[in-house]
Formats: sequence, structure tokens, C-alpha cells
Amino acid sequence: MPMNSRSRGRDSARTPFRRVISVAAVGTLVASLTSGCFAEPSVMPTVRDFLIAWQVGNYKAAAKLTTGADRAAVENTLGQVRGQLDAASLKLALGTPTQNDSDANVPAAIVKNGDQADARFSVKIDLGENGEPWSYTSLMHLKRVGDDWKVVWSPSIINPSLKPGQRLAVLTEVPERAPILDSTARSLQLKVKVGVAGVYPEKLRDPQRVMDQLAKAVAQDGGRKLDVERLIGRIRSAPPQRFLPLLTLQRQADAALLARLARIDGLFLQFGEAPIAAKLAPELIGNLGPATDDTLQQVGAPYQPGDTIGVNGLQLVLQRRLAGTPTVQVVAQDPSGRDTKELRSWPGSPPQEVRTTLNGKYQPRADRALAGLKSPASLIALNPSTGDVLANANHLTNGANLAMQGHYPPGLTFGLVSAQTLLLAGAARNTRIDCPGTATVGDRTFTNRAAGATTLEYLFARNCTTTLAELSKQVDTKTLMAAVDRFGIGKNWGMTAPVFTGSVPAPANEGDKAATFVGQGRVRVSPLNMALVAAAVQNGSWKPPYVLTVPRSTETPLPVFMDQVATSEMQKLARRSIASGATAANIGQGANAVNGVVASVDYDEGGVTKTVTWFVGYRADIAFAIAVEGKANLAKLAARFLTGTAPAR
Repeated sequence: MPMNSRSRGRDSARTPFRRVISVAAVGTLVASLTSGCFAEPSVMPTVRDFLIAWQVGNYKAAAKLTTGADRAAVENTLGQVRGQLDAASLKLALGTPTQNDSDANVPAAIVKNGDQADARFSVKIDLGENGEPWSYTSLMHLKRVGDDWKVVWSPSIINPSLKPGQRLAVLTEVPERAPILDSTARSLQLKVKVGVAGVYPEKLRDPQRVMDQLAKAVAQDGGRKLDVERLIGRIRSAPPQRFLPLLTLQRQADAALLARLARIDGLFLQFGEAPIAAKLAPELIGNLGPATDDTLQQVGAPYQPGDTIGVNGLQLVLQRRLAGTPTVQVVAQDPSGRDTKELRSWPGSPPQEVRTTLNGKYQPRADRALAGLKSPASLIALNPSTGDVLANANHLTNGANLAMQGHYPPGLTFGLVSAQTLLLAGAARNTRIDCPGTATVGDRTFTNRAAGATTLEYLFARNCTTTLAELSKQVDTKTLMAAVDRFGIGKNWGMTAPVFTGSVPAPANEGDKAATFVGQGRVRVSPLNMALVAAAVQNGSWKPPYVLTVPRSTETPLPVFMDQVATSEMQKLARRSIASGATAANIGQGANAVNGVVASVDYDEGGVTKTVTWFVGYRADIAFAIAVEGKANLAKLAARFLTGTAPAR
């Protein structure tokens, strides 16, 4: 693979003044130069002053101490070292790094021979990755000029392998990124047309101006921020003759930004294809894009501005696993780049693939089921026996993975949780009970269409909120919250992907408890929450969800087994709800029949009244939850998903 030039990554919290050497560092250097014995004390002041001036950045003073005929050239060469390495710090000390006065085999720091002398010194350069610095021993030759000692100037003082006309540079070999796969090992990444914006450092007369314009254009496009100072550091440390990529953008999605970048003098665009988009479930899988300040804070070293990294979803969360880390080399090279010699190398780590639980059958079905809706919607499906997520679909959610992270009141779909407490307390699903149009519990009033006297089973099917609110009086808060806990709501599931595991605050009073009982008030869940509830009713046990098989999470909660009698009764309530209510989803026979609950709930969010419509259900091999922001025929959507039929156009 060809080598790409860049500086080694650094902590994004570094300030623009990170190259300023502290007084403490200078004091350390002075101490190292004034301790020990020297063959000729008169040589030491020149060595000391040269090293201190170089370390603190006083290159003019350092150049004056040399024999260089062109002091400006010497000053410039010394001053470019930090930039060529994009170094966070440079420390110098007389002697070798392992020098010990008791070690007779270690050469003396300064050796004088008449009017000639040699001084050994150690160099430690922090390349900003918070890892092992580049440390080596160098040598300077001195000669007496009149009454003074002068450093005989040579680029080899900077590094023994550096020849006249050469410069230092940093190269990286970036390994090919590993793919994200579905459950059958098929790639979930899509090649798309891309535009790569970059520079040729040797052609860049004013890096500050060009990078300022680049950062401004990116900020105008969605508020993304680039660290200009770090970008300039990359340019200075790159081989001058090579194209240095700084941004990789999708030609279609980022067309406006690419057009603005094309107008920046000094910036070059190259076009091609790259697998940086998600083929399916993009809100979960994520995309690749330019490393901005926000994403760099999450992924850390060794990545930096200009790298193409995961910008959302699993691509961002698992960036280090998928990308590995690059092999970094410090080299000496001539201006053409043809004569290049490696001075130091840091091996990288290989990328590792990621395999998801997404199913090639159900994921496309989920996407097609939501297609054509005019409101935001999400659908998630999983295997009740294992908790493996089979499909994760979002529609019109502006990139948000609401299937896993949505915050919605569940309404009467929460009856799959609360009604279990009634059954455990001895209530019978065939007990006759009234469904009034209005019910007041504590300080809250609940309303629905009156249905007269019928059984609990039919009232559940008819979404009788008033009845369930009244029945909440039979269950104490501790019992209700124990049921919430059994269904894993609010627990840490140990998932790699970002999720919302739900929130059910303990009710403060009877009215609050009734609202909780019917899935209103302060109750908030994600579609994944409710799919897990449906799976527990189908399977008789709550299991934590998984979205990855490689790497498989090992920090998940244990399964929770439900009461078998109560589970059997809940299954009958869910069956009746479909058979008598959501008849459009009444497909399949026997064990393969669809069971579940359809509900619609109005709620307040920031002073705005909103509506969410739910279908939470299961059949023998799959549990699922669909949430649509607004009114919709969820029974038809569920049938469309389960049968794999496309929506009518």
C-alpha cells in the first residue's frame, strides 16, 4: 500500500502554544549541561548555549554559535525541525540517554583534541501520540576560532543520518479498513463517488490562508469544526512533493461543500470511489467522513484532522477496531522524495472486522415497510430466543437511530408490562369489568370511548385506558417497579451501539402511578425497549439485546425468567388484541400467528402536543416494535413487514 504522509496524532486538547518550551524544561537542560566532568571546560559554554538556544526556539542565537557561512540558512534549518515532525516537544541533554558516570564503557560527553572537540548529546522528540518518543544520540563537532569555540555546522547535528539538502518528514502507512458485516458475513458498506480535497505542500505558499478558508467552508456546512493549527502541522510534516489528502467527502451528499472547496486557491480535488457509506441501516452502521474536532475528541490519538474516520454509528464507536492504527515512520529525504531513508518506525495494529446480527431477510423488509410514510418512523426486530437484533430501520429521522434511541411514551403497549402485575395478583383475563368513558385516579383524569361491561381480555384488545388506570389501584408502587425491572427497562444492557434503555421514574402518588400503568406521564421508552418486552412475552424470559456477534459483548445483564402462568395469560391477551383489534396484522396460524398491541398516545414535548402510534408484537421467530410520529395504520405496516410486501405507490 502506498505511503500517505501525515504527522502522528496528538491529544486534541493541546493548545496552539504547545511548542513553547517551559522554564522548567530549560532548567533541566542547564542542569544536564553543568553537571559532570569535562575534558576542556572552555568548550562547554558553546555546547551549552547552542543546545539551550535550539531547544527554546532561539534559532538565531544558535546559528551565531556555528561556523555556518549562511547563518540565515542554519537558523531556518534548525527552526524547521519541529514543523517537519509536527513535534509536540523537543528536549536536548548533553551525553547519551544511558550515560552513567560509573560506566567506563560509555564515551565521554565532550572529547577535546587540541583545537578540535566532539560533543555527544541526546535528543528526545515527542511526536504527540502519548506513546514512546523518538530518542537518539547525536554528535556535534567543534573547533577553536580565535578565542572562541564554534559548532561546525552540518545537518547531521540534527540527526546523524541527515545529509545536506535533506529534510525530515513523517510518513504513515494506513492499513485497509476492515468491513462491517451482516449476520451472513456480507459487507454492509457501499462504495460511493467521493471527492478528496488536499494539498501539495511544496505548492502551498500560504498554508494559513488556505487552511483558514478550508475550515470556514466546512463550518458553513453543518457547523463542523476543523483544527486549523493541527492541519498546518500536518502539512509542514508531510513530504512536500506528495498529495496530502485532508477531506474525503461524498460527491452527492456534499456537492455544495465540494463546489466551495474547488474555489479555494491552493486546494486540489481528486475524484474516485470509496466504501464510506452504509448499504443498509445507515443510522446504526454509520458512515465515514473527515475527522472533525467533535469526532476526534471521541476517537483520540492517533487520528487527526484530515483523516477519514467513522463519523457516526458503529463506524465511529468501533473506529479503532475497524481502522487499526497506522505504521508511522520518520524519514530523511531529498526534495524529490526519491532518496528516502527510514530513521525510526513505530508499528501499527491491524484492523479487525465487525460482524453484526442484522439479517439479510428482515432488514430490507423493515426498510420497505416504512418507505412512503410522510412522518418519522422506526422499526426494530429481534430474535426472542437470543436477543439478536435482526433489523434496525429508520425513516425521515434526520440520521438519528430512533429505533434504538427514541424517547417515546409507550401508551397502552406498556400494558404488556403493567397487566402482568394484575395477573400475578390473581386477576383473571375473563373477569368481567366495565370500560367507562372517564376515570379519575388521584389527581389525573383518563378518557377513552366507553365500551360497557366486558372481560379484561377484550378491554385490553380495545385499548381501554380508563379500566387499566382504575386497576392500577390494585398494585402498589413496589410491585409495579419490580415489573419494570424484570423487563430490563432502565438497565445497562452492555451494548456497543448507543441505546436508550428507557426511563420509568417511581410514581409519586396514585395519579402518577395510574399514568405509569397506562404508559403515559413520565414513562419514556425506545422501540428497542418495547421489542424486548414483546420478546419476553413470547419467550417467557427477558434477554438483553445484541447487535454484534464479533466482538460479542460480555458485560450484559443475565436473562430474567417470567412467571409461566402469567406469561401464558399475557400471550392470550396479546392474541386477542390482534384478532379483535388490529385485524390487518392477523396473519399466520397457530404458533406462527401474530400477537401484539396497537396503541396511540398523545404527549407533551417542550410545550408542543405530539402523537406517537405503536405496534408492539411478536410471532414464533421474531419480536418487533414499530413507532410512527403521528397517526398511521400500524397494523398494515406490521403486516407489510412480516410478509415482505412493498407499500402501495
